[in-house]
Amino acid sequence: MREVAFIKQNKEKWLSFENAIFNNDFEDPDELASQYIHLINDLAYAQTYYPKSKVIVYLNQLAAKAFQKIYKTKREDTNRIVGFWKTEVPLICYQYRKFIYIAFVVFTLFTSIGVISAANDGEFVRSILGDDYVNMTLENIANGDPVAVYKSGSNWGSFIGITINNLKVGIIAFILGVFGGVGTLWILFKNCIMLGSFQYFFYEKGVFWESVRGIWIHGAMEIFAIVIEAAAGLIMGASILFPGTHSRYTSFKQGAKTGIKILISTFPFTFSAGFLEGFITRYSNVMPNWLSVGIILSTLGLISYYYLIYPYMIQKKVTQSPLPLQH
Repeated sequence: MREVAFIKQNKEKWLSFENAIFNNDFEDPDELASQYIHLINDLAYAQTYYPKSKVIVYLNQLAAKAFQKIYKTKREDTNRIVGFWKTEVPLICYQYRKFIYIAFVVFTLFTSIGVISAANDGEFVRSILGDDYVNMTLENIANGDPVAVYKSGSNWGSFIGITINNLKVGIIAFILGVFGGVGTLWILFKNCIMLGSFQYFFYEKGVFWESVRGIWIHGAMEIFAIVIEAAAGLIMGASILFPGTHSRYTSFKQGAKTGIKILISTFPFTFSAGFLEGFITRYSNVMPNWLSVGIILSTLGLISYYYLIYPYMIQKKVTQSPLPLQH
């Protein structure tokens, strides 16, 4: 069968199923599971006979969304919270992976602008970080402890204050996505410019390694989480700008709901980063290099695995599982 004929034959069925999925029109889980099986069969057929077709992307996304609906009704999965992080979020991240990639590209670009600006303007760092902070850091460098700022205050006080601030940044970055994603980009821009100029400042003063050992113990998770939160804001912004076949309001509701789920998924990582900054970073200058590097690589590896690798594993499991609903 030619691809055009295949699409024409099944188009109405797919659109009807898509509408039911997005509007929660299925009352009978068995009916949803049955339609899902037909969809998987169509996907398998398309992958076999039209391997380069865009219809495969469409059916993949529709199958992932359907699987999320079915997963919620599984009798054996009584722990909704575990299911949220184990299956639902990874499938969402796979479906919207392009936004995550875009967020990382933008993050790299904005951070590079911060580095280049600091390298070419001697006063740029002061204009971004403020005279008081720069002077304090210069004093700490002179005293042989470049990241002494992370050792001020109590463990619990630092943990709570830092975590609240990071949660606030992530939530604002997401919420401002309502302005077509522009607000999200602005928050990301400000934080990346600060990060880039901040790190170049340490490089210029000859204490780059000392700053990396200290800052990135907590920064690996903290910064990565902010990028993911920015991706969530971009998803909501895109849902407003590009509603597709849905009304703008329906698309916005779906985009906001999806973005909120991704935002919530970052909270455990934000809490973990706050804990590391409050309790571990302050000892970075006395711990051996292998330990600080090990913490950095393990935290970065964990969050990278969850958002960049694990979603592909779950998606593969979904497309190879013809009947995820058992009665």
